Amino acid sequence: MLPLEKQNALRAHYQKKHPDWRPATVVYEQTIRRCLAPGMRVLDLGCGRGGALEQLGEAVAHPIGLDPDFTSLREHRLPILPRAVGLASALPFAAESFDLILCSWTLEHVAEPERTFWEIRRVLRPGGRFIFLSPNAANPLTVLNRLLRPLQATLVRRLYARREADTFPPVYRANTRRTLTRLMRDVGLQLEALDSIQDPTYLAFTPVLYYVAAWFSGWTPKWTRVHLVGIGRRPEGNLS
Repeated sequence: MLPLEKQNALRAHYQKKHPDWRPATVVYEQTIRRCLAPGMRVLDLGCGRGGALEQLGEAVAHPIGLDPDFTSLREHRLPILPRAVGLASALPFAAESFDLILCSWTLEHVAEPERTFWEIRRVLRPGGRFIFLSPNAANPLTVLNRLLRPLQATLVRRLYARREADTFPPVYRANTRRTLTRLMRDVGLQLEALDSIQDPTYLAFTPVLYYVAAWFSGWTPKWTRVHLVGIGRRPEGNLS
């Protein structure tokens, strides 16, 4: 079993050996903080039970969470957070409502990526940004996950000590550099940044597996690294 506490300890060990490396979640949060400004209206798309808004706290003046799972919203760890049930492909908000849209561990579940990206662009204000964190569908682990999809809920519970209720079916239709670049271009968003990040801890069920994965990470082509963190921006002056 590889619970989160053990995984984080292995990440700390890996970072000592590679001082310039940061986990994708840290890169994601740092990216958000660089783009965040006072008074912004911020949407956490697929917020689940906590997400980025929980970590950012009072740094976000006007937050709102959206998720299709009512149970997750009801159990959100920020009880005073304004939140709504809804789909990414049909956002229940007026045009140009947000300065910043956050999205972590959600794009892999999006069944209609074209409609979703049009919706993201629609509700962003001109100059607004969409910051995302997702698995990379080109990574071997993600390919394996797709092959084992019928067993996903059971494997996640047994291997990573996560509740089955927190496991949602991935489809990986917006999770490669090429696909994200195309989706952004097609809806009129500018892809400002897209970083691929390695993480050798996902199969570290034994010390030997961890060291093998760490060695393998050094040889992994950048475009296949396990996580993607990126920024899309709605240009100023675009027609709605």
